[in-house]
Amino acid sequence: MKITLKVWRQKNAASEGRFETYVSNTVSEHMSFLELLDVVNIDLVKQGLEPIAFDHDCREGICGSCGLMINGRAHGPGKGIATCQLHMRSFKDGDEIVVEPWRANPFPVLKDLVVDRRSFDRIMQAGGYISVKTGGAPDGNALPVPHDHAEKAFDAAACIGCGACVAACPNSSAMLFVAAKVSQLALLPQGHAERADRALNMVEQMDKEGFGNCSNNYACEAECPKGISVDNIARLNREFLRATVVK
Repeated sequence: MKITLKVWRQKNAASEGRFETYVSNTVSEHMSFLELLDVVNIDLVKQGLEPIAFDHDCREGICGSCGLMINGRAHGPGKGIATCQLHMRSFKDGDEIVVEPWRANPFPVLKDLVVDRRSFDRIMQAGGYISVKTGGAPDGNALPVPHDHAEKAFDAAACIGCGACVAACPNSSAMLFVAAKVSQLALLPQGHAERADRALNMVEQMDKEGFGNCSNNYACEAECPKGISVDNIARLNREFLRATVVK
């Protein structure tokens, strides 16, 4: 396959960016999108040029580090997959593909396709945890958990923090991310002791980071590689309102 890439290149956070065009004539339909970028980078290095910087780690759809805007869609045209799980059979011979970093003020571009997502880390540090003393693991049935609560908690815990919800939202809202992290713990008895502080502190930190309000257009759910439901946003709103009363 022959593929033409229009890739966003930006030297550093202080520099102006621009699109540059690269053509690859040796693309296999079995390649992942990241492998395509690897091939382009090998060619650039052979020419003595600067390779394209992009985030990646596990390449198995687990870590959430590989997020890219591909032809205007977070993680590309596939549904329920991260960028590393997108294969070139999703495209046609001769296609032109536009590749950009996440576009959101709380995710400043560091270089090329790499953005700074430490804002998510700070939100997690504000309350996305349970404070417990370490020790031996309790018996599995020591704390009864209703089956439907366990299933919903597992679904929320599937969030990999990639930032696709932010990139897809017209307001660059992080509500789906925060909602997933709050819901995961609010649904389990272990998270009840700190549930009020958690909701208040994580929402407060989200606002401090500059994320926008929920746009209610469900783009976050549509582009989420793990299919996190917007039902969690409704739960976050309930948790936040409850916390304002309790506190």
